Amino acid sequence: MFSGIIERLGVVESLERTCGGAVLRVGCAYPSGLDLGESIATNGVCLTVREITPGGFVADLSQETLDRTTLGRVEVGRTIHLERSLKIGDRVSGHFVFGHVDTVGRVAALDREGDGLRLAIEHPSDFGAYVADKGSVAIDGVSLTVCDPSGDRFSIALIPHTIAETTLGDRKPGDEVNLEADMLARYARRAVEALTPERGSALRR
Repeated sequence: MFSGIIERLGVVESLERTCGGAVLRVGCAYPSGLDLGESIATNGVCLTVREITPGGFVADLSQETLDRTTLGRVEVGRTIHLERSLKIGDRVSGHFVFGHVDTVGRVAALDREGDGLRLAIEHPSDFGAYVADKGSVAIDGVSLTVCDPSGDRFSIALIPHTIAETTLGDRKPGDEVNLEADMLARYARRAVEALTPERGSALRR
């Protein structure tokens, strides 16, 4: 589990396709070091450290990860977001992020707002059920607050700190991003889907 507060920026060193997946090599600097087998959110995708290198780590990507996220198309040299998993007792300054990406969205617009930026994201229509004004969403692993959701689009206000500490301020219209809905929204949707008229009448009996 993660909080969506980015700890470090890493660099993609290589992406090698394998039978049924891929191997991702990331360059990064963690002062306290990484542990073999630990979870690390990589652009919002929960990965397992399979190898620790002098300058970073190596992780396996399953076919599911390649199908549902942007990691299968990430370019060598690309700067990416990194966050190690939470410890018991850590502050949760963002929201609970699981690293289980729901879908891939696309940057629709990036506009200046004073010292900040407004980022507009387009998403597949079925993701809209998880998007609520002032609700939480993770974009490439960054915990953010939704504003002005409408149809297949919502906006995010990026403050100067987020612009300085992440890559979101460098995005351009058309760029793909990983989207993860708030877990509470997932369970709320599941509960509503379960309460069909047939199920509801059965419960009343």
